[in-house]
Amino acid sequence: MKFSIFPPSSRLRRAGNFQFSNTERGAAALITVIFFLAITLVIAAGFSAVAISENQRSNTNLDGQKSYFLAEAGNEDGIYRLATGRTVSSQETITLDGHTASTTRATVNHDEQVTTSGDIRTHIRKVRTLLTAADSSAFNYGVQVGDGGLFMENSSSVRGNVYSNGPITGQNNNIIRGDAVSATTTGIIDGIHATGTARAHIIKNSDIDKDAYYQTISNTTVDGVEYPGSADQPKLAFPISDATIESWKNAATSTVISAPCPYKINSAATIGPARIACDVEIDGNNFTVTIAGMIWIEGNLTIKNGPTIKLASSLGNKSAAIIADKESNRLSSSKILVENSPVFQNSGTEGTYILLISMNNSYEDGGSEKAINVKNSASGDFLVYAPHGEILVENFMKLREITGYRVHTQNNAEITYEDGLANLLFDSGPSGGFTINSWQEIE
Repeated sequence: MKFSIFPPSSRLRRAGNFQFSNTERGAAALITVIFFLAITLVIAAGFSAVAISENQRSNTNLDGQKSYFLAEAGNEDGIYRLATGRTVSSQETITLDGHTASTTRATVNHDEQVTTSGDIRTHIRKVRTLLTAADSSAFNYGVQVGDGGLFMENSSSVRGNVYSNGPITGQNNNIIRGDAVSATTTGIIDGIHATGTARAHIIKNSDIDKDAYYQTISNTTVDGVEYPGSADQPKLAFPISDATIESWKNAATSTVISAPCPYKINSAATIGPARIACDVEIDGNNFTVTIAGMIWIEGNLTIKNGPTIKLASSLGNKSAAIIADKESNRLSSSKILVENSPVFQNSGTEGTYILLISMNNSYEDGGSEKAINVKNSASGDFLVYAPHGEILVENFMKLREITGYRVHTQNNAEITYEDGLANLLFDSGPSGGFTINSWQEIE
């Protein structure tokens, strides 16, 4: 009798190979599916995590960029308000696309600091701009002259370029160590030795070390290339407009001095901003007059006999002007005389100057009064400016730059241009403009 512990339907065949039942095969397939599903889910989860992380990073970066541009918009709004004379409080806000930028204004060492924070979903970006309360002016030439022209005599010279809306004439060994330009169809260069190029409608009786551009030339030596038939040069506007000078006069009116008249200074003093309602005389040596802002003199200005005229250190990198302008009499008044060794000093910052401005218009009106006369060894950091009158420089005087309707140099006077004059800042007072000093993103 034979017995088996397996039912007949579940017995293994004698071939020696094992085989699973249908139930066992189904369970194995299910396990395999679950295994691969788990693997797939793990892989998918990994990709999803990367995608979510990248999306978060992208959103964070986008929010940061939005915050930055929001901060820039607020900062530019603050700068625009300052530059156009609009009211700017210590705290301003603007809203763009439902988000707010906060702008603060502060005064730092006489400059204006504008700081703006943009915040989108706690992603904060900040920008800061520092503005200098000043007017900028560019003196690009050693001598710049209006229609009255430049007249040089008695071995006077210029170290720098000359641009004249009128004629440039010389006699008795005059030299321009640079380029010389006489503008328009009436432009003439006559009796000049120029070490650079020369440009004029007519060039005659001259020595030109480099190229010459002209319509007509005679009795002239040109060491470079000649360009006959060249176009005439245009007139140039002066670097400081009458409107700017008016704004500087307005800035000086915060203090008015009306007596004694004439107003005489013969000991140490600090002046400015101020309007002085009469003639001013600064006379004597061994004392210093400190210029702390714009000064408007309603009359003539005389500086003589060795005083020191100094810019206040508080002005920093800004220059200041002393303006002689008696509005009711610009023909025989509004004149400046500088003589007998006065010394002009900067603020302690190199490249700052005292600008002497005369609004006398006698020469422009056909008269013979000198708007500015500088002679006898005045020295230091000062410039002279007469947009409607004549400037006479004489007797071994040395100046950094001259701008005038007419300029006359004689008796070994020398003008030596300095490159820093191409970018001057002037103290403009509360009603003046602003110049951007620096910009940066901050934490």
